Amino acid sequence: MKQFIAVGQIINVHGLHGELKVYPLTDDIRRFRKLEHVFIDGTEKKVVWCKLQADKVILKIEGIDSIEEARKFMEKYIEVKREDAVTLPEGSFFIADLIGCAVYDTNGKNLGVIADVIKTGSNDVYWIKEGNELLIPALKDIVLEVDLSSSKITIKPVELWQ
Repeated sequence: MKQFIAVGQIINVHGLHGELKVYPLTDDIRRFRKLEHVFIDGTEKKVVWCKLQADKVILKIEGIDSIEEARKFMEKYIEVKREDAVTLPEGSFFIADLIGCAVYDTNGKNLGVIADVIKTGSNDVYWIKEGNELLIPALKDIVLEVDLSSSKITIKPVELWQ
């Protein structure tokens, strides 16, 4: 498992003093208020302040004090240490941990590797892009087992999804 979890991506600068506009990659945007330190490119940075917008976050990071300096961080990810990440409810997983997991059906057929997770609002969808592209609804009656220690996910055979 990854040591760091991405909680946002820097999408623009904001203001004249090096503030960063961040697209949140978390279900709860309010978690940004609790951040004291973050990692950008593996380097720890202190969060000076945070302002929440409807669907974005403005962060002021210590040492980034101009528009020019802030632009150097465009499209980079804001990460936290795994131990500082939010505690997930039982049966929930970080997307970063699901990507790369092999998916098998209960007959042992290898369906491919999860390349991405699509958030649809009602339920997530696991996207296998290689070979035969496959979209797997992340529903309890379809996804039967997630074993992150062996990077393996077991699902019902596709023909039984109805």
